[in-house]
Amino acid sequence: MTLYDLSVWILPLVIAITFHEAAHGFVAHALGDNTASELGRVSINPLRHIDPFGTLLLPGILLLSHSPFLFGYAKPVPVNFRKLRDPRFGMVLVALAGPGTNILLAVAAALSFHLVDLIPANASQWVVDNLKNMILINVVLAVFNMMPIPPLDGGRVAVGLLPRALAVPLSRLEPFGMLILIGILILLPLAGSQFGLNLDVISAVLRTVTGFMIRLILTLTGNA
Repeated sequence: MTLYDLSVWILPLVIAITFHEAAHGFVAHALGDNTASELGRVSINPLRHIDPFGTLLLPGILLLSHSPFLFGYAKPVPVNFRKLRDPRFGMVLVALAGPGTNILLAVAAALSFHLVDLIPANASQWVVDNLKNMILINVVLAVFNMMPIPPLDGGRVAVGLLPRALAVPLSRLEPFGMLILIGILILLPLAGSQFGLNLDVISAVLRTVTGFMIRLILTLTGNA
């Protein structure tokens, strides 16, 4: 990976993760919880959200190792769901704010392709590569986070929408959510490969959904 490669990956990644986390804090504040606001986390200043390992080092390792999926995270925005005016439905809206913002950023990047001709020729390729990666990273982040496993956003949406009999046991998985993800995304495929089995089902589904979303966005923005 060259310095040029880093220059067209890091900026879109930092923007995607920063806006994702800031959106959670902004919606929580609008719905009655000022926890993130008091800590200065309702901000698009990336320094307030960047986690050195999760935002920069981990995605960099995955890129360098040609991993089939890209994963990164920022410092989670603290939200006290009990302070929300409608805690259960508010949790759903706060959770959706992050992935929703990523989709909007991907759409904005796709629309920006129509302005590339206005950029000086010696900078246009760099801008195009940033825009391509902006679309990819934001769609991957949105799709990945909508997996119905707490503490991912999709898990919290599921907890907020499911009947209590299903929501309560699902919510209890939150402390083990990252271990579950590591198991199904990394350990299970590795174990399957030892027996000649392809158990990389979840990653395949994520790639399929991501590809569909990218094609849809490019079509809707006149880039297909």
